[in-house]
Amino acid sequence: MLRDTDGGAYTATDTARILAFDRARTFITLMVVVHHSVVNYTYFGNGDRMRWLGFDLMVLFNDSYFMAFMFLISGLFVHESLTRRGALGYLRRRAFRLGVPLLISIFVFIPIAYYASFLRYHMPGTTDFNFFHYWWRMITVGPWPSGQSWFLWVLLAFDIVAVAVWSMAPKILTAWGRLIETLRERPIAAFVAFLIVSIASYLPMHLAVGDGAWFEPGHYPFPIQTSRIFLYPAYFLTGVGIGMLSLRTGILAENSEIARRWPIWLAFAVLLYGTILLLVYAHHNWLENFSDPALWWRAAYGLAFASFSAAMAFTIPATSLRLAHSSLRFLDAMQPSAYGIFLVHYMFIIWLQYVVYDPAWPAVVKSAIVFVGTLGGSWLLTIALRKIPFVVRMI
Repeated sequence: MLRDTDGGAYTATDTARILAFDRARTFITLMVVVHHSVVNYTYFGNGDRMRWLGFDLMVLFNDSYFMAFMFLISGLFVHESLTRRGALGYLRRRAFRLGVPLLISIFVFIPIAYYASFLRYHMPGTTDFNFFHYWWRMITVGPWPSGQSWFLWVLLAFDIVAVAVWSMAPKILTAWGRLIETLRERPIAAFVAFLIVSIASYLPMHLAVGDGAWFEPGHYPFPIQTSRIFLYPAYFLTGVGIGMLSLRTGILAENSEIARRWPIWLAFAVLLYGTILLLVYAHHNWLENFSDPALWWRAAYGLAFASFSAAMAFTIPATSLRLAHSSLRFLDAMQPSAYGIFLVHYMFIIWLQYVVYDPAWPAVVKSAIVFVGTLGGSWLLTIALRKIPFVVRMI
């Protein structure tokens, strides 16, 4: 089936989807569901009393790369879609595919999801609240959580900036794309260059504010993690630059040097994640001031984090490209529903966590119930929603 990179059907005269990138996006969506399914059972969190250290390692692994990678891969298709639709057509399409789901999410999906948390942790003076009282208080007083929806508004903002640059100074994007293309046959140089971008866009803010701070405008559900406020646009604009020429023959082509060297990127990623684990162990066992670690530690952790994120940004596309002709039936079956699963999964996650909260079951059992129920429920709901003509054009 030929479909555009925004998810809507178009004619066979257009370029078909690139299977490797579809699988990469679907894989990240699956990791998002895994991440949210187990985070309630980690030691660093304050969720369920049943916990397992292995989940802390999984959450640390995912959190150290996957959101930045989502912005990178989202940027790959910006230029192609802009060229085909024009600036206004592109913005209308992105407003439909990102803006409308964002509004539905923050006004419907997220309130439904967090009502389960509200039932368990009633705020003072709210014990007699029904859902509609709770909903009204959420949007008028707060707190108004965003769940996964923060990604949508940030990506939409980046798209608007990309359109502005493409409209007013297209030569900048063209030059950026050509600069990236010069590294097509120099994979190590490409990795070093991206490593520098990753470190430069992350480390200063990490040192200034730490990783726990979020920028939140009032009580409204439009936050962004402060330490990554430059990292995410850097990855997105790198994706835009890669997509400025040809995805099929450029730096991320199936036969590219980057794809051929996937074992190297994977080895880097494993080594760097090991470095992160070593630094976390040092933080818990060797540093006297746990709440305010020394500058050397914060700098080392920031370097390891940014480097691991860069390594994973090479590992996932390269591995996906090398497996392009392999059978990955689960990911391929999930792909049409991946965006919908991303949008609705929070409702299933939090309600299932609420249901299994009281039983003294092992954390692994609880998380397995939450994950299977969330993925299955979100997938089935998405399939049902996509039978509606208006919705299938959106998700």
